Amino acid sequence: MYELLIPFHSLFRWLVLLSLIYAIVSSITGYLKKSRFTKSNDNVRHWTATIAHVQLMIGILLYTKSWAVKAYFSGQAGGSTRFETAFFSVIHLSLMLIAIVLITIGSAKAKRKTESKDKFKTIVIWFTIALIVILLAIPWPFSPLSIRPYFRNFNL
Repeated sequence: MYELLIPFHSLFRWLVLLSLIYAIVSSITGYLKKSRFTKSNDNVRHWTATIAHVQLMIGILLYTKSWAVKAYFSGQAGGSTRFETAFFSVIHLSLMLIAIVLITIGSAKAKRKTESKDKFKTIVIWFTIALIVILLAIPWPFSPLSIRPYFRNFNL
């Protein structure tokens, strides 16, 4: 199951990033042009939050199956793997949970606003902060925290 979830989690990373960037850019555009918040804008808000929540669920399943998490909490990780296991067991998990909370709050607040300008502004603020947190927490190939490839292959 772990080998199947890893590639899905890797793929959904890109869906989360793309949907967040699209939501932010379209909200900035709507805000600056003083556009009306349409059903299409609301769908972008909704689906961005939904994609992020699906990624969270995949991540939680991975967390329960992860060798790194098990090694970290059993105290078996040592040397160079100690920091990597700590990254996935604590740092990645904490930052991603914070990001999902930010997306959820931003989506809920925007949904409840009555003025289009306020809806756009709310999405821009909350989703941008969440995007920054996510970018910090992703184990990029160039990251000093934990190195992972841009895409994980399905090894079935």
